[in-house]
Amino acid sequence: MRYVIIGAGAVGGAIGGRLAEAGQDVVLVARGAHHTALREHGLTFTTPEGTRTHRLPVVDRPEALDLRSDDVLLLAVKTQDSVAALDAWSAQPVRAVEGAGTGGTAGELLPLVCAQNGVESERLALRRFRRVYGMCVWLPATHVEPGTVVAPCAPYTGMLHLGRYPAGTDATAHAIAADLEKGRLLAPVVPDVMRWKYAKLVANLVNAVDALTGPAGDEAADLVGRAKAEGRAVLAAAGIPYTGDEEQAEARNGRMAIDPATGGGHGGGHGGGSSWQSLVRGTGTIEADYLNGEIVLLGRLHGVPTPVNETLGRLADAFARERRPAGSLTVAELTALIDG
Repeated sequence: MRYVIIGAGAVGGAIGGRLAEAGQDVVLVARGAHHTALREHGLTFTTPEGTRTHRLPVVDRPEALDLRSDDVLLLAVKTQDSVAALDAWSAQPVRAVEGAGTGGTAGELLPLVCAQNGVESERLALRRFRRVYGMCVWLPATHVEPGTVVAPCAPYTGMLHLGRYPAGTDATAHAIAADLEKGRLLAPVVPDVMRWKYAKLVANLVNAVDALTGPAGDEAADLVGRAKAEGRAVLAAAGIPYTGDEEQAEARNGRMAIDPATGGGHGGGHGGGSSWQSLVRGTGTIEADYLNGEIVLLGRLHGVPTPVNETLGRLADAFARERRPAGSLTVAELTALIDG
């Protein structure tokens, strides 16, 4: 199989780098300055083992790649960019590889893995692809400079629960998991992958606090707790199952520890998680609408108030749109805005 990493940023770059180190065939997909840096200088990939450069094929659009029937598409863009990516890639023609079926389009023939936060992309993907796989991504990594990815966890770089969407497993999921595990990526194949992704959704509600105030320390614990309490209340009202804290901790216990020497601060060594990184890079967008906004949507559908997540999402969107600096609010200022 060949892995086409659509969105070779922090998560996509780390997965692509590890797959390449395990001897897998990998193509990176990126845009703008990141694409230029990858094409001209390769992927500079830092883990606790050190820094190395991977010279991998890189493209900036689907038309630049001859898709094959043994390809696996791994979608790692932010959810707000999913529709554009899915529309672009699903209609692309696929060339039959000897012994691997006949030609058609990517949406008809190729498996697509959603290696993303939130729970919306799988639904979007299933409108366009026949075979969709969810992936719950626990992989601290940072991408704030073109061509560079830092992944500070050891002994494993990340844990990637994987399964068919909406539920189930199959031989393809097991084959992908086997390839991932050759590259220091834990990849449990589970029949209920969305149960893991909804748990990650609750955990990701901290991302907006992180982006607005900087890494959420003890002073933000009350605010983070309130956001998560709203999330749990909404999921309970909606009857949506999710893995508990104990089950998640047991799955990762001793397998993923951030190495400070790698630059292993919160989110991979440069100060913050994925939403913080979006503000730092000045992308103009942020995924808060598919994290805090998902809780707000479910709350409105099921009659559960979500004032904390509503305000966090609104402020995060404004920061991204106005390109305001990451971490430029204090926790006290943010709390006052929410309570006001």
